[in-house]
Amino acid sequence: MKVQLVLAFDFGLKRIGIAGGDTLTRSAAPLTTVAHHDSGPDWPAIKREISRFGPNLLLVGAPYNDDGSPGTLAPAADAFARQLAERTGLTVARVDERYSSTAAHSRLREQRAAGERRRRVAKGDIDSAAAAIMLTSWLEQRGSS
Repeated sequence: MKVQLVLAFDFGLKRIGIAGGDTLTRSAAPLTTVAHHDSGPDWPAIKREISRFGPNLLLVGAPYNDDGSPGTLAPAADAFARQLAERTGLTVARVDERYSSTAAHSRLREQRAAGERRRRVAKGDIDSAAAAIMLTSWLEQRGSS
């Protein structure tokens, strides 16, 4: 089985969190956050991250409500996933992102309280951490199948 490098995107209307990981170690880490303006995502910044990381696969969070129905951001996230595939030529898979931002915020607050993190938790930190949580979940599911 070939090792894949994977970038995950936590899509938002103000920021897009990015995390990276691989199928060998099945680990993921927050990388950065890029802006999403009224005119659209910061495509040059996204392309720089893709060039820097060199992924084989891209993941985009699919926003669902608690009951499993598509969330209000679903159409915009779907459009972003399509554009990402078109602009990069890479395969874009979708992953359920329910609760990833909540889990990321809790984890970062715990790290700060435990002294593992010195600076305050910023919104961008939550977005990239949420992308890492989504990617970790995807990697774990892939490893157990």
